[in-house]
Amino acid sequence: MELDICPLFSGSSGNSTYLSCGQTKILIDAGVTCKRIVEALSMLDVHASEISGIVITHEHIDHIKGIGVLSRKYDIPIYANELTWDAMQRIVGPISDKNMRVFQTGLDFFIKDVCVQPFSIPHDAAAPVGFSFNAKGKKVSIVTDLGYMTGDVLEAISYSDLLILEANHDIDMLTAGRYPYHLKRRILSTKGHLSNEACANALVKLFKTNVKRVLLGHMSKENNAVEIAFCTIKSILDENDIIEGKDIFIDIALEDRATGLYKIV
Repeated sequence: MELDICPLFSGSSGNSTYLSCGQTKILIDAGVTCKRIVEALSMLDVHASEISGIVITHEHIDHIKGIGVLSRKYDIPIYANELTWDAMQRIVGPISDKNMRVFQTGLDFFIKDVCVQPFSIPHDAAAPVGFSFNAKGKKVSIVTDLGYMTGDVLEAISYSDLLILEANHDIDMLTAGRYPYHLKRRILSTKGHLSNEACANALVKLFKTNVKRVLLGHMSKENNAVEIAFCTIKSILDENDIIEGKDIFIDIALEDRATGLYKIV
């Protein structure tokens, strides 16, 4: 049995990723409308009623916009830590008691036969997390919306068979761009977002733990470009004698549509 993953949406306008192992089907965040999620899932021949649970990284609207309607309409459990529930409850609206699931950051839990490992990340939210998913001896990790790469996060996502990692912005594009100063300062802070350079430096370390398949996620439409991100990261990898396309394989998680189904066998 294989572990499959498909980024459905990835960017500042909304984030959601689909993961499956057999009959276990999970959404990581649902930051676009219920309608768009349902349409994206249908492209994978998945009906929303088949979703086993939605796990939430943090309460920002680009990660939770659709979860309330999805849960109410399709009877889907939602998993979040206590502080995230407190922060998002008013936004998502009423959720039935049986579908309000609370996990503790740092402690593994199961959704059917998939082991979910939530770990703390630095971001300007109540209690933000990244996730690793383990099933059938395979590991997939997702970590976006982090101001910098901590040692604990590096350890949590090491040895992933596939990693979705944030490459949010090009620093020069951001600093020269039209964003107001306070927003630039927030993005560049230790609780903001990971730059292309920071992403690349993390990949150099992660390569030593056998991380060889990477999807770049949460890329800013305003402060980044696919070509710039890819070239920056490839250059830093080259400097460390890591050849993209040979030693490590990098793809881009698209902002407005499903990227493709990646099978971990």
